[in-house]
Amino acid sequence: MSLARRRLSPEASRDMAIEAARALLLEHGPQAVTLKAVATQIGRTHANLLHHFGSAEGLQRALMAHLADDIVGTIGAAVARAHASDHDPREVVELTFDAFDRGGAGALASWMILSGNRDALDPILEAIQRLVDQLIAAHQFDSAKLHEETLMLVLMALGDSLLGAPMANALGLERGMARAIATRLLAAARDELEKAGA
Repeated sequence: MSLARRRLSPEASRDMAIEAARALLLEHGPQAVTLKAVATQIGRTHANLLHHFGSAEGLQRALMAHLADDIVGTIGAAVARAHASDHDPREVVELTFDAFDRGGAGALASWMILSGNRDALDPILEAIQRLVDQLIAAHQFDSAKLHEETLMLVLMALGDSLLGAPMANALGLERGMARAIATRLLAAARDELEKAGA
């Protein structure tokens, strides 16, 4: 182990572990996100990671919180752009679906829940709630409508990340059909709001 690695601050060491956990998640799936695997990736000991995260569940929860912050930051920026211009709602749909699918949040959340960690979704749910509250305050969005749209979009994105490909295949539909449906629903909701405001 290099001297530079031993001298990392606790925050830098924790961040390095979370980035390694994210890489393992994306490359090998949620079952690969273990303290031992992450420790090996970053040249630390199992005990060092235990000190930072308390358990494998703690590491996975920290990773989920990291993913949640990325997700809501990206989606929040897209929603703000969509509100500021006549922007295609497909961008928000694509970013949300990609976060759960390609970003690994859907697989990690499912793995944690199936492993008995019932609080697995708390970081992402809390981050989404903060985003919704910020959007309502910043853009004067209709609170009830935004909550409904968020529920629809997140549930569709999570479901699609887990079952989208086999379901589309079983029904003889294109793989991106759930995204297309979500885009239509979001566009229809926006049109309804514009008519109500006219």
